[in-house]
Amino acid sequence: MSRLSSTDTVEAGADADAAKSGAVEAEALLARLSDALGDGLVESHTDQGAVWVRVERDAWADLARFLSDEEGFGFFSFLSAIDWMPSPFGRDMDSFVDNALDPPEPKEPAPTETGVAGGDTRFQLLARVNDVTSGRSIIAKADLPADDLRAPSWVPVYPGADWHEREAWEMFGIDFDGHPGLRHIYLPGEFEGHPLRKDYPLLARRVKPWPGLVDVELMPETDDGGDATEGAAP
Repeated sequence: MSRLSSTDTVEAGADADAAKSGAVEAEALLARLSDALGDGLVESHTDQGAVWVRVERDAWADLARFLSDEEGFGFFSFLSAIDWMPSPFGRDMDSFVDNALDPPEPKEPAPTETGVAGGDTRFQLLARVNDVTSGRSIIAKADLPADDLRAPSWVPVYPGADWHEREAWEMFGIDFDGHPGLRHIYLPGEFEGHPLRKDYPLLARRVKPWPGLVDVELMPETDDGGDATEGAAP
C-alpha cells in the first residue's frame, strides 16, 4: 500500500483545478464563437479544455479573423484537408504479383467516420491555431462539397497558411479564393490529378510488387538432409 504525500495531494488538486478551469474556458470560447458566427458554427466538441469546431464554408475566413483578432490565437500550426471516402480500390491497388500470391478476400467497406465535431461531406478542411500566451488551441473543420472544392484563403490572416493551402490545392484539388499564388510545390507543372484523393489510382503498385510479400530462400541442406545451420555456434 502506498500513501500520497502532501506534495502529491497538492499537485493532484492543482491538476484538477487546471482541468476544470480549461473546461470552463473552452465552453466560454464556444459561446463567444457562437455569438460571432451564428449559424456558421455547425458543430463543436470539447475534451479536457481542447476545442474542435466545424463551421460552414462561408464562415471559414470569419473564423480565422475572429480567432486571430478577437481571441489572440496568433500562432498558425497547420492547414490541410482529408478525403473521407473509403478507397474504391482496396487490395486491387496491390500489384498483380502480390494479388496472385495472396488473393484478397472480399469484404464490406467499413462505415465512414469523420471524427469529433462530425462532417457531412467527402472532403473537409482541417486547421489548427494556438494562443501561445495561454496555451489554448483550437482545431477547425469545414465541409467542402465535392462538386465545388473551394474555400476562402486564410493567408490574409495567417500568412503561414500559404504553403499549406498550396499543398491542399495540389494534392486534393481545392481552390483557395484570395490566395496570392496557387502553384505546385512537389509535382511537376504538367502533372494531372490529385494524388491524395482516395480515387486516385497509384499505378506504380500495379507495376511493381509492393514490399511485404517476398519470396523466401530456403536454407541449404547438408548431405544427411539436415539444416546446415544445425549445431552451429550462435
